[in-house]
Amino acid sequence: MVLVRQYAARQSESAFAELVARHAGLVYSAALRVVRNPQLAEEVTQVVFVILARKAASLDSKTILPSWLYRAACFTSNHARKQEQRRQQHEQEAFMDSTLQEAGSETVWRQMSPLLEEGMLRLGQAERDALVLRYFEGLSLTEVGRALGASEAAAKKRVQRALEKLRKHFARRGVSSTAVLIAGVLSTHSVQAAPAALAPAVTALALTKGAAAGGSTLTLIKAALNLMTWSTAKIAAVTGTCVLLAAGTATLALYNLSKVRPPVHFEEMPKDWTVLKGDPEQWTWTNNAITGHSTTGEAILASTKPYGDFTVSAVLGSTNRDAELVLRLPDADNGYHVLYTPDDTPWAADNGSILKLVEKVAGQESDLAQFKRPGLPHSAKITVQARGSRLEVFFNDVSVIRTNDPTFASGFVGLRVYGDPVKPCDGTFSNLTIR
Repeated sequence: MVLVRQYAARQSESAFAELVARHAGLVYSAALRVVRNPQLAEEVTQVVFVILARKAASLDSKTILPSWLYRAACFTSNHARKQEQRRQQHEQEAFMDSTLQEAGSETVWRQMSPLLEEGMLRLGQAERDALVLRYFEGLSLTEVGRALGASEAAAKKRVQRALEKLRKHFARRGVSSTAVLIAGVLSTHSVQAAPAALAPAVTALALTKGAAAGGSTLTLIKAALNLMTWSTAKIAAVTGTCVLLAAGTATLALYNLSKVRPPVHFEEMPKDWTVLKGDPEQWTWTNNAITGHSTTGEAILASTKPYGDFTVSAVLGSTNRDAELVLRLPDADNGYHVLYTPDDTPWAADNGSILKLVEKVAGQESDLAQFKRPGLPHSAKITVQARGSRLEVFFNDVSVIRTNDPTFASGFVGLRVYGDPVKPCDGTFSNLTIR
């Protein structure tokens, strides 16, 4: 951070060149694990240091710079990877198939490697700082504690807690390991030397703050900056629904409370559903339909039981913004959203009427696929089938979206609305079934 302040105060090229020399390997390695393309990883590295040059003056003196750079590399790489996946959706699977033939710790690393950045971004900031300093930068626990303003014992606990969370993350993706093994392969493999010509190229581009960048690099810079800004204020999630197990079948159907009592708020909902994000007062339930309202961000109502393979269906509608089904949510900041924006709403006037499948990882949303056309009605039956990594979305019983995404294998199912004071959201959900 002394070098960062020198650069911010005097535009010191030597200070910035030293920053690049010290940390290009860390950034390049994280990018390479995500994008699986050395050229693209070099472009991501350039983008990250351009962002550093632009933001140097605004960074707090307590910033853990290697962790800040690592986080920037993760966000930038994820966006670059999504762009690449539009052309090569099965690249990661092919890589895994080709490497699982090898033995020993190399096999574990090759299994873990494509999943590492996703797992790291799911950690809390303090835990991620600790792992980056300990295993990516190679500091002792004493040095880690000093950098974090904590004792060596506290640093050790933080590292152990983070390793255990990574172990569980890998286990959910089918990779068996131990915290000790993860620590070992991180120490050995997490950072590799960047290409020799990369540091001078990065320094030259970053010192212009990206002004000399090509079109694709400029686009990536803008997208990465937006993602990093967006991540500082996590978007809330939304959902609404109550279900009752139908006797003699495996189908969950919306229970019509209007037959036995007047409309109620969701604090009276069955015990197997809960408000995952927001307040119960944002939801009302009557006449076999649920209405979710929000002017304060995201609201989600979801099952407390996780589902793997399933089919969920409901009639979705909105008069001002959108209505969303959510699925395979391990928590409110991760999972899939199916968003329906009908025609002739204020939101559609700016964004168009659309049905799309969205993936959210650590609060960051990325479109997986979409069905966009004018004239989508104010309400429609939306059905989602989840079978392994295959996700299929039906519009009025017609298949319109099909994709494969292995990120989330199981999780909660529910409903979501998202609005703000300027553009509130009122989503309606009726005839909900899950089977």
